[in-house]
Amino acid sequence: MKLQGIIPPVITPLKDRDVLDVDGLERLIEHMLVGGVHGLFALGSTGEAPSLSYAVRREMITRVCKQAKGKVPVVVGVTDTSITESLNLSKHAADCGADAIVAAPPFYFPSDPPELLEYYQHLNSDSPLPLILYNMPGLTKVNMTLDTVKALMDEPNIVGIKDSSCNMMYYQKLLKLAVGREDWFTLIGPEELLCESVMQGGNGGVNGGANLAPKLYVQTYEAVMNQQLDKALAIQKKILQLGDALYGVGKHVSSCVKGIKCTLSVMGICDDYMADPLHRFRNPERQVIKQRIRELVDADVIDLSQFPQHAMG
Repeated sequence: MKLQGIIPPVITPLKDRDVLDVDGLERLIEHMLVGGVHGLFALGSTGEAPSLSYAVRREMITRVCKQAKGKVPVVVGVTDTSITESLNLSKHAADCGADAIVAAPPFYFPSDPPELLEYYQHLNSDSPLPLILYNMPGLTKVNMTLDTVKALMDEPNIVGIKDSSCNMMYYQKLLKLAVGREDWFTLIGPEELLCESVMQGGNGGVNGGANLAPKLYVQTYEAVMNQQLDKALAIQKKILQLGDALYGVGKHVSSCVKGIKCTLSVMGICDDYMADPLHRFRNPERQVIKQRIRELVDADVIDLSQFPQHAMG
């Protein structure tokens, strides 16, 4: 299996602390599939995975796999402080028909490179699914060294890496490690770097904004792959506009996820309830989001025809 293209990190629509918004999730997945995405990533950072109960995580895996079956690959985040729980999620994902698991380093006790290497080796050896590495130092406080990645590339069943370090020098070195490995893939997390990363040889993006405007991200990727670089750069500017407008409305690091959820709620896709300790935008921020959406529609960044209904008022 080689993942490439746009694989959105699916938000987890909630109706309450431990209740999945099932109808909203179905509309969201259909919205992204119609938008042409190349895969789905359930239970990533944008999906608030570490804050969800295991029951909700398992239900999320079940429903995403069922709806996407035969349409696009599904990869499942199993990041946890307990390797046993990561393996439990991995086995459930396999039973549901997922294609691979994704794991960032455990995020409580920081692990040194030798420990991290052994951790991934143990996780990989006991997992029934292929394993994708996930470098997310901003949240895990652990940076996956290039030596660790290089060593893990020799492990059977470890198939690729998603990098959310925001460090393009590091990303370029990851691409050099992958030279000669046609079965290995390297994906970028930050959407601001999507165009640049694919131009340099990356295989695609795991970009939160593709929950909102999937066609925009797919068109950027496809333009680069077709050597239409001017077109790709022009569309990338729209991606930057979307992020600038919607991700900075709140005051906290979580504003990106809140902005995505609030926008999807305004556009009639799903509920915007957040997993504790986070909370959804209050009315003042919601009104700002509505105004920003209008501006993005006028700028041809968001296409209202892609949404089943909306409540902009």
